Amino acid sequence: MINFYYETRYNLENEERLKEWIKDVIISEEKSIGEISYILCNDEYLLDINQRFLEHDTYTDIISFDNSLGNQLSGDIFISTERVEENAKLFKVSNEEEMRRVLIHGVLHFCGYKDKTTKEEELMRKKEDEKLKMFHVER
Repeated sequence: MINFYYETRYNLENEERLKEWIKDVIISEEKSIGEISYILCNDEYLLDINQRFLEHDTYTDIISFDNSLGNQLSGDIFISTERVEENAKLFKVSNEEEMRRVLIHGVLHFCGYKDKTTKEEELMRKKEDEKLKMFHVER
């Protein structure tokens, strides 16, 4: 099950289509879906989580807490909509495209992909691009 929760005024367009796409991505990685909760929030909300749980005093676009068991993906993914909007401007993409990238970034972490080293980050970007293309495939 995939759930979206809002701690900000931001609302995703077409939640059902996003859920189907996320499910397709999970299946493409030969995983199954448990319960994934997306919490969309503002910078201050996510900064507080970053400070309290990770002891980092920085703004970020996403924090994921993985509760997966084996191949069944579960967890909480917190996303700062303010960071997503800023990054969309920076990378010259639409807010929707950047949001999809961040949504799937969290799932890819649950699949085992990391982004701490340059090599890991390159693979993560490649996987993000691959999964973003899946969103644009007609069902």
